[in-house]
Amino acid sequence: MTQDNRDKFIYLAGRYGQLVKFYNVEELCVEKIEHIKRILQKSPFYNVGAMYRLFVSQLLPPELEKIIYLDSDIIINLDLSELWKIEIGDKVLAAVPEIFNRNNLQEDLDFPLCQDGVVKNDCYFNSGVLPMNLTLFRKEKNILSNWLTVIEKNPQYGKFADQDSLNYYFSTRTLKLPLKFNRFVVYEREEQELILDKKIYHFAGGHLNLNLNDPFNRLWMDYFMKTPWFDAETIGRLYDSYRQMNIALKSSMANISAVMSGKTRVFFTLPQNVEAIKEIFSIRNDEEIILAEDQESLQKLIDAMKCSQDKRVFFILVPNFPFGILIQAGFVYGKDFLNGFDFLSEANGIPLNSYELIKAM
Repeated sequence: MTQDNRDKFIYLAGRYGQLVKFYNVEELCVEKIEHIKRILQKSPFYNVGAMYRLFVSQLLPPELEKIIYLDSDIIINLDLSELWKIEIGDKVLAAVPEIFNRNNLQEDLDFPLCQDGVVKNDCYFNSGVLPMNLTLFRKEKNILSNWLTVIEKNPQYGKFADQDSLNYYFSTRTLKLPLKFNRFVVYEREEQELILDKKIYHFAGGHLNLNLNDPFNRLWMDYFMKTPWFDAETIGRLYDSYRQMNIALKSSMANISAVMSGKTRVFFTLPQNVEAIKEIFSIRNDEEIILAEDQESLQKLIDAMKCSQDKRVFFILVPNFPFGILIQAGFVYGKDFLNGFDFLSEANGIPLNSYELIKAM
């Protein structure tokens, strides 16, 4: 965090009669951080900063008995004192269970700790909003070292960083909070009516863009414009990012033109989408469509690609397709295959993703 950013936080807090205090974790927890880096240096899931909330009992003054930890990707659309006044009692933490954010309260969660039965589905919580009983948390002095030992033996349990560690130790010692205190925007948008309520909204996973017809995006923008980060430099970064996207698009179009020279197209898509894909891409009768029906279909795709390298280009139109498998098999993106969804627009039901512009701001 630069001095400029610290100054902006101080200024913003001062406008509302509040005080900000900064803790340099890299200086205060040198040994802990080095320990984490040694254990997790090859982990694809972690960055060290994700673990900082496990240090709070060491960093904060001993007279503090209770705090509220908040992720940086949330908007608090209620009076936070409402959450503060909730008594944690003899629990170490308070949090909203992940299952509360799902439409089906009986579904199996896709967290390794739940899949292996280490934590029950209805007890696994999200750690983005977390009242903490520091008096009890301080008694867990070896939580970090013990957790690193656990994931050395079971690396799959480290997929969700600190959240997995907190659930591993405290899932049965956590007070379950109502959904309003950590509502995921992605699930809120699935409701029939998009109406803002007095809730804490969690924009996890990049579920934020510049479509201000969406009330959640507008809520974020309303707050962002009240901060010192919204200035002339912001508009400049926004324009520059848009310009770079435009340059990349035109470059991509030129590359695709070259890639397609002398080659035919093949489409890999779900059976229910065949007719729509035929219309959108104007697929000719002599162009092949491979159906993505099951796991065997993936092998069929790979076999077809091996038989026709340099002769055909494969357009992949399957949501969440594991492109890494094709790359590992020796195929090249932009030469042997393309993500077909990159060619679809809002007219085809694919919304514009302006999250990159938000990050630039």
